[in-house]
Formats: sequence, structure tokens, C-alpha cells
Amino acid sequence: MDFTVIIPARLNSTRLPRKVLSDIHGKPMIQHVYERAVESGASRVIIAADNEEIISACEKFHANACLTSIEHQSGTERIAEVVANEGYDTDEIIIGLQADEPLMPPQLIRQLAENLAADEHVKVGTFSEKITNSADLFNPNIVKVVFNYRQYAMYFSRAPIPWDREWNKLSGIRDQGSGIDMDSHSHYRHIGIYGYRAGFLETYVNWPPCQSELLESLEQLRILWNGFKIHVGVTDLHVPAGIDTAEGLEVVRKFLKKH
Repeated sequence: MDFTVIIPARLNSTRLPRKVLSDIHGKPMIQHVYERAVESGASRVIIAADNEEIISACEKFHANACLTSIEHQSGTERIAEVVANEGYDTDEIIIGLQADEPLMPPQLIRQLAENLAADEHVKVGTFSEKITNSADLFNPNIVKVVFNYRQYAMYFSRAPIPWDREWNKLSGIRDQGSGIDMDSHSHYRHIGIYGYRAGFLETYVNWPPCQSELLESLEQLRILWNGFKIHVGVTDLHVPAGIDTAEGLEVVRKFLKKH
């Protein structure tokens, strides 16, 4: 099965500028992400950068990298530029892997590609995992997803969704969910990886950003806003959250040092 992984990489990210070049045990973060993509068995791995400094860093570990516009408002837009320039057929499978996911399991990258290959009607797919503690549920850096019985997304949010009305009666509920019994609830964290049909990306870039996307700073909401579906797989693999803060970067450094 052929599929391409494209890694959109922006130098000056909002919460942690220059994070894609942050050193993690002698390698820039983007190199760790690139290596996970290669290990997935992808036919091609392309880094879509917005800055020549990222291109120079990628050349040192012999990655295929290209320069894209600095005007893109999301990683999906950056991926779409590469797909348009490369001239992919409409049904080809593109995996969008965020540049701040150095611990993404390679088998999950491949599984997402296989999910799309198994169902030609799926234009966009992603993954989730069950949330097991209330701190993650109330952490705005961890995106939550609610999906229907057919595993299509209903909504993504940085807020704790779905909200149990009974939580209103708990003291400390606004303090990271104090008092919530997570064993009796089913909440899911969105994992930052997407699979697309190449032709869908041409459609996506013709839509303007929507209000919910701008409020939540979640690019996938543009897809739901325009009436399209996102299939949400559930994995038993634990996937550490992507790196958004300096604290998160240290967590990854310690994890890789230990493992």
C-alpha cells in the first residue's frame, strides 16, 4: 500500500516559538518526527516548511523538505500546497503528521493510512484515545473529541466535552475536575494526526476559516462546519500529547532519555 506522509513545520509557533528545531538528545524535534514517519513504511515523507532555517536543518539529516508559503493559517493548508505542487491523483492517501509529535507510534501512522485504504468513502480520518484522568480532561492543551456510533466526529474542543450535568453539583469542579470519577465516563482525546484523500485537500483550501475554528484554534472544525465528515478511530496505544509548551518539551526529553 502506497501513502505519503507530509509534515507541516512552522518556525514561529505561537505558544513555543522555534519548537520544531528544539534539541532533543542531539537531534532537532523535526528529525524525530521525520524518523517516525519513515518507520511507518510510507512511500514518501515530505517536510513542508515555512522557513529556510528549517530547510537547512532538514538537509543535515537528508530529509525531503520544501519551502511553502508563510501565509497559511493551518497545517492542512500547508499540506494542501505540497499536494497541489506534486500533482497527486485525487484518491491518493496523504497522512498529515504534526511537527510537534516526536513520539507518534509509526504503526499508528500506517494504521491510519490502512483505514482510508479500506474504505474509499472516507475522505478524512484521524485517531483518538480514551481519557483516563480528569487533569487531561480539563487541560485546554489536550483536544477532546465527541463522535457518533458510526465513529464520525460530532465536535472537537479544548473544553471538557461531553459535559455531565451532574458535575455542576461537585465542589472543585472548576479546579481540574476535582471529584470526578473518570471510570464511569467515556471521554476521548484527539490525537494530532490526519489522513486525507488528496482531492479533498483541494476542496478544503477553498473554504474560508470558520468562527468555531478561530475560537478554538482547531483547523479540523472547518471540515465539520462545511458539512463534511471526519472518521475517528480509537486506539489502545498510548500516544503522548504533542509538544505545545516548554514543560511539554521537557517531558518528552525525559521520556526519551528513559526509554
